[in-house]
Amino acid sequence: MKSAVETLNPTRVRLTVEVPFEELKDSLDAAYKKINQQVTVKGFRKGKIPARIIDQRFGRGAVLEEAVNDALPKFYTEAVNEAEINPLGQPEVDITELKDGETLNFTAEVDIRPVIEIPDYSGIEVTVDSIEVTDEDVDKAVEELRERFASTTPVERAAEDGDIVTIDLEAKVEGEVLEDGVATAVQYTIGSGELLEGIDEAVTGLEAGGEATFTSQLKGGSAEGKDAEVTVKVTTVAKRELPELDDDFAQLASEFDTLEDLRADSRKRLTGIKQYDQATQAQERVLEKLLEIAEVPIPEKLLEDEINTRKHNLEHHQLGQMGLDLAKYLEIQGKTEDEFVAETKEAAVKGIKTQFILDELVSKEKLNVNQEELTEHLMRRAASSGMSPDQFAQAVVEGNQVPMLVGEVARGKALALVVEASKVLDTNGDVVDLDDEDETETAAETVEAVTDADADEAKADEKGEDKPEA
Repeated sequence: MKSAVETLNPTRVRLTVEVPFEELKDSLDAAYKKINQQVTVKGFRKGKIPARIIDQRFGRGAVLEEAVNDALPKFYTEAVNEAEINPLGQPEVDITELKDGETLNFTAEVDIRPVIEIPDYSGIEVTVDSIEVTDEDVDKAVEELRERFASTTPVERAAEDGDIVTIDLEAKVEGEVLEDGVATAVQYTIGSGELLEGIDEAVTGLEAGGEATFTSQLKGGSAEGKDAEVTVKVTTVAKRELPELDDDFAQLASEFDTLEDLRADSRKRLTGIKQYDQATQAQERVLEKLLEIAEVPIPEKLLEDEINTRKHNLEHHQLGQMGLDLAKYLEIQGKTEDEFVAETKEAAVKGIKTQFILDELVSKEKLNVNQEELTEHLMRRAASSGMSPDQFAQAVVEGNQVPMLVGEVARGKALALVVEASKVLDTNGDVVDLDDEDETETAAETVEAVTDADADEAKADEKGEDKPEA
């Protein structure tokens, strides 16, 4: 077999392959054997039909077609290995010449992973938010904890702002009660804004047994968007009572003995959250700068597939779980379809560029992923998916997604390397030290969010796995 490679553009090549006919012998033998098992000829036992009889009865062309389809993947893979290219996806194969007993010539066009020159990233400089936890921040955190330990006490008086009322609702449109417009024993906190517009004004001032009618635009259900006449009846009124902010509350709501210790822990926790957010912000901004200075060609077919994948995942998974279609989603977002397509393309380009350049860094810097790093990443992914680590690990193994997870961690390590070499300042002008043990995992999360996980080449067939057919 002889092969040659022609570069069509930085992300696509054409392989030209010439195969002497004798190299098709094994595939021809396999073709005759396969046809033998599929057909019957009077006077011959199944599987014992001579080749010349198969040629006479079914045509030599059918045998050649079967043999070529069997042989193409092997010859294509050999040509890919000889050319030392990294193909993405399935090739477009064209048989240019097939002479029985003489030769098989074909071409294969395929997208390839582009050669990327890693730019000097040591000069990258970004600014991130400073870490400031104010007394007001601590007050808010403690107050939220206090809210969780609030109690309710029934009262015999008119409902007031902040009270919890139990109500029955009935909605009519054009005088007809909606099938899905009746609800009973609904608990509602006045002033929370969690139900219909106008309900706060309607129930405020009502005692148990009182009712009122108001008009409101329905937010969901069979008559979504329509104005409805809503009747609300209050069955109970209860006031919320917050515990006193003292040492007893600290002992009730936490492991601390004093309110002072509880507030100190809240400050520490808020600082940790802001540090995490600051690290994520630094990684995102460094990545943006890296993508700006790097030249990364994008294979057109890969980009098209990624756009379609992102759109499919949004429509059939995310929106489907919320009971929305794309049109309704765009209406809620206030976007046109053209704007949505443009944003999706921009995100897809960013995801592919991120993957390509970080993978090149992984290769250049010879970054490896150890078992501890992979396990830590798997545990985090399991937690975010709502699965137990064992369940998630089993799903990963069964779906052959271990290489994908390894790739996510490796790219995280590559991004962490770039961040470490960059200059990161906060808004106060102080240098930010991001050198901590969680930086790689944080970076892996940043990369995962950009590439959307599905942008991994697990989606595009790896080298040698394609099976082109004539």
